[in-house]
Amino acid sequence: MTVSVADTSFLFSLYGNDAHTAKARGWVRQSRMPVTVSVLGRYEFQNAIRFAAFRKVIFPADALASLTAFESDLRDGHLELAACDLASVVADATRLSERHTLTGGHRSFDVLHVAAARLLKATTLLSFDANQRELAAVVRLNVGP
Repeated sequence: MTVSVADTSFLFSLYGNDAHTAKARGWVRQSRMPVTVSVLGRYEFQNAIRFAAFRKVIFPADALASLTAFESDLRDGHLELAACDLASVVADATRLSERHTLTGGHRSFDVLHVAAARLLKATTLLSFDANQRELAAVVRLNVGP
């Protein structure tokens, strides 16, 4: 079974309007399966949208529209929320960090997203973060879009 897990950069593009929005929306249109979002990804996406509004990168009304559309897609089954044991995610992220951060310079949340995707048995990590995509590829996850 194919499981595609979205990270925050993918979700931010999917529900926002940036350089990657067309690519994110095109990938979702072509996919026949719902996109999986970890509970960690849901939290970080929601916080990122609110933080962007705080920083005045987006208007508060646009932030609210993005959050509303995201929750609607969860309810409608276009997105699938997946719970994962936080202790297990942190344990795998710790192993990944020990093996790859000194040489790859990976940020904490990027490592956590890759670990969560692995624990969710993802075949693909959807991300626009180049460094995170490198880590995912090193641990044999496909990367998209």
